[in-house]
Amino acid sequence: MRVVLQRVTKASVRINHEINAVINDGLLILLGIENEDTGEDIKWLCNKIVKLRIFNDSEGVMNDSLLDIDGDAIVVSQFTLHASTKKGNRPSYIQAAKPEVAIPLYEKFIKTLEENLGKPVGTGKFGADMKIELINDGPVTILMDSKNKS
Repeated sequence: MRVVLQRVTKASVRINHEINAVINDGLLILLGIENEDTGEDIKWLCNKIVKLRIFNDSEGVMNDSLLDIDGDAIVVSQFTLHASTKKGNRPSYIQAAKPEVAIPLYEKFIKTLEENLGKPVGTGKFGADMKIELINDGPVTILMDSKNKS
């Protein structure tokens, strides 16, 4: 399971010209799921995400977590995070989980993140054509893969 975390001062997701989610200070989380991912990947990532100290404290040092700042989050599914570009010029997405595997894991990720954060999170819609707007704060962008825990 891969995530791209983007620290934002504002982010929104539009689907069919309608706002599906909007947040201010917090994280836009792009989530890529592959066939081998499990609930353990979700548990580890969600715990790490809410405690990751990437927000500025009162001294301007990245020392606060999403929990510390009472920040918000949006989770957007993005199968292209598992693109392979080793051969040719057209990416292969064979590592990305098919919807029948990915959707339940996506929904479990959202539920687990909400439990860890103690409040609802915004979402995109699995498989939809979405328009994402964000103001990346810093910019701070972190890549995480649950297969690289150690």
